[in-house]
Amino acid sequence: MLKKIILTVFMLSAFCVFSQNTFKISGKVLEKSTQAPLESATIYLTTVKDSTIVDYTISDKNGNFTLIAKKTDNPINFKISYNGYKNFTKTLDNILQENNLGTIELVENANQLDEIVLKGEIPPIRIKKDTLEFNAGSFKVNQDANVEALLKQLPGVEIDEAGKITVNGKEVNNILVNGKPFFGKDGKIATQNLPADMIDKVQITDTKTKSEELSGDASSSNESTINLTIQEDKNKGLFGKAMAGKGSDDRYESSLLFNYFKDVQKISILGSSNNINSVGFSMDEIFDNMGGGRNNTIWTNDDGSFAINGRQFGGGNGITQSNMIGINYADELLNKKVDTNGSYYFNNATTNNNNRTNRTNLLPTGTTQTNSESVSKNDVNGHNISFDFEIKLDSLSTIYYTPSFNKGNSKNSFTRNSATFNEANSLQNENFTDNFTDSESTNFANNFYFSKRFLKKGRNINFSFDTNNDSNKSDTKTINNTIFYQSGNANDSRNQNQLDENTTDDYNFNFSYSEPISDSLSLSFRTIYQTKRQRNSTETFDFNGTDAFDVFNGLLSNTIDSKTNSLSSTVGLNIRRKKFRTGFSLGVDLLNYDNQSNYLSTLTTLKNDYVYPKARGYVSYNLTKSKSFYSFFSYEASLPSAQQLLPFQNLANPLNTIIGNPNLKPIENYSMYFNFNNYDYATRSGLYAYFGGDFKTNQVVSSTVYDQDFKAVTTYENVDKGANFYTGFNVNKSFKKEKRTIKYGFGLGLNYDFNQGLTNAQLYESTGISLNPRVNFSYMIDDLVTISPSYRYSYRQNNFKNYIIDKSNNYTHSFKIETTSYWPKKFVLGNDFGYNYNSNIADGFQKDFYLWNVSLGYNFMGDNLLAKVKIYDLLNQNVNATRTISPTAISDVENTVLQQYVMFSLTYKLEKFGGKKKSDSDFYFED
Repeated sequence: MLKKIILTVFMLSAFCVFSQNTFKISGKVLEKSTQAPLESATIYLTTVKDSTIVDYTISDKNGNFTLIAKKTDNPINFKISYNGYKNFTKTLDNILQENNLGTIELVENANQLDEIVLKGEIPPIRIKKDTLEFNAGSFKVNQDANVEALLKQLPGVEIDEAGKITVNGKEVNNILVNGKPFFGKDGKIATQNLPADMIDKVQITDTKTKSEELSGDASSSNESTINLTIQEDKNKGLFGKAMAGKGSDDRYESSLLFNYFKDVQKISILGSSNNINSVGFSMDEIFDNMGGGRNNTIWTNDDGSFAINGRQFGGGNGITQSNMIGINYADELLNKKVDTNGSYYFNNATTNNNNRTNRTNLLPTGTTQTNSESVSKNDVNGHNISFDFEIKLDSLSTIYYTPSFNKGNSKNSFTRNSATFNEANSLQNENFTDNFTDSESTNFANNFYFSKRFLKKGRNINFSFDTNNDSNKSDTKTINNTIFYQSGNANDSRNQNQLDENTTDDYNFNFSYSEPISDSLSLSFRTIYQTKRQRNSTETFDFNGTDAFDVFNGLLSNTIDSKTNSLSSTVGLNIRRKKFRTGFSLGVDLLNYDNQSNYLSTLTTLKNDYVYPKARGYVSYNLTKSKSFYSFFSYEASLPSAQQLLPFQNLANPLNTIIGNPNLKPIENYSMYFNFNNYDYATRSGLYAYFGGDFKTNQVVSSTVYDQDFKAVTTYENVDKGANFYTGFNVNKSFKKEKRTIKYGFGLGLNYDFNQGLTNAQLYESTGISLNPRVNFSYMIDDLVTISPSYRYSYRQNNFKNYIIDKSNNYTHSFKIETTSYWPKKFVLGNDFGYNYNSNIADGFQKDFYLWNVSLGYNFMGDNLLAKVKIYDLLNQNVNATRTISPTAISDVENTVLQQYVMFSLTYKLEKFGGKKKSDSDFYFED
């Protein structure tokens, strides 16, 4: 109760601060000739002295606006900006009382290309057709802040604990710099490393497929793209950061990011090396590379990893020592007819982990308990090369070609002891495993895309040819001993060398044609042919007892060849209007597979053909510029894998023999999704609500039968149905008055799933419900302090039918608070505190823990150098204990975690730009 009272008093105090000495400025914006209201016109105040942005708002759908301004005796410029219309400016001698300016009429700009606007007068927000544009200079961030800190200041933009960015509820899946990828479209390197003070504009649009982009069609997705434009005077020069740190317990970190810009040419080099479980490129202004070990790990199970061009970097259990270097090059060649972007990465990571797992196995006849401990070491090296070429053949024809090549190798050692007990606590089996695996993988992929637009608007032809060739080889030495105690099964002892080789060749042809019926209505015809060939070969050799593995073991050797083909033809109807977009397509899928296995010199062949309908569609409707609705649905069928179909015995695991089922049917999947977005720029408040789900028929599940030793035989079966449905909402709001900002948000997620399964040949049903409410709050005074507490509660309940238990449930509490202080000047103090509690962790595992990280930095040498000391896990409380509940088991798992350390680091900031500096007298032409 006391906490609630304190929070209420704090909130009331903050609102009182905002309300003191403030007055309203209101009015209405109309188009002069038609007297129609202008929605989303930008209304803002600037100081007469230096044109500094004082405050701003947006007109509503009726053209009305209300701007709350602080009392001042100084003259203020009142301005209105709307794309396509001449700016309106009125000088107010002061703001001492409420002021209703009445109706203000904007005059259409007859020749917009000739409009000249003072750079110092750029409005903070503009909406241009399908692009939402923010002027970066209008939003205050701290010195040395990165782009992520800038994005957090933009209305409607939210960044969660895992770094996922949403704009008005739409997830951002593509981040560009000057219209091009910056070390991959994931964008985290750009947002976490580029300095905010070099950004000119942040442009947000709906994400388009390559076909939509090149053909000029509207987007059919519900995701967003962010394009960061570099300030003109900083688009020629170089900038970067270099950081090195040394800590206690032999901990260290280092990272480098170097960028060279020259108009359309860009060269970037990055590198990192550390042993603190970090990918090394989160140059956070407070905690540097500590991102992988901070409190986000207890919120979202985020392991600090991210992907670049499909390759994963960082993450995993245990403690990782990682090294990485990469280079990215972008340019426009041959008189700007060839737009190219290429990158190369090398990464190395060594991970050591100790694992302890207690698993309760849920069976229709009772429960068993499996306890295990393991030690592992994994050493990985990888090379990644990728290019993008966009070739403009003429004004209507474009070729887009993206080749990529990946090569990696890993060495993994793994040792585990496990034991399984029945309900009477009698030992059923024991297993000891000691493996060493040396593996190598290569991947070569190509995407060739050709687009041709015709003079008739909306008519276009698109053709693509995609290839993906994978090869994986591994050499495993294993010593495995299994002892059975109950059934009289013979003990299993192995000393073997297993050679695996897996190859996949995937080819995809896609042809589409679009024909306009009217300006807003078009028909589309699409044909897709895909062929995939796979070969999985296993050869096992027993140790001869003296000096070599040369005794062939046919029982543990097999070869599988699989070929699947699919031909899909669809006809679609598309409607593109200003506020309404929809597309529906209907067609047919012709599916075919040809699978073969060679086991113990017996060749087994399975062939089959299927014909299934195919349907998908979407509806997108913008009720207003701040409210939108989106819905998507699809139906399609997919084939089981060759391993699930072919009926030979896989004896690789001494505790589980796997046999395929040739009678499996294709899986049918029905998907649907709906959301509603409403972000009101006038009140800086947003609502995002969603609902979706998947329903499967003929779902393929594993069917496992256990004997008295808990030795399993597993096959695969189709079950009637499986389903997963989810719904939820998020609400956020912000208040800003001069240097003070308050933001808060809350949300609720609800998930329901239904599953059928088979254990000991008995059908069971499982329903699960999870509830996840969360709330976040932040209070910021520019250049002084930021306080950001947040809380999440998670509840999960599983109900069972025809099962040994009726239900299981658990809940967690997660609280964290981040504070940053920029006082006294030149000093930066950061605190990152988190508390996590799990109600149902088993005995012997810690249920709750605190994680507190502290950082203190000092800027000197003209702010080009930053000295910093950081303490990770100040209370020395960090643990890694998790509980996972599934229809077949309840598992408590504990892995090695990073322990307390102190780190001293030094960061050097380099900025050297050409071109003239910006000034208030500069002009630009707006198109």
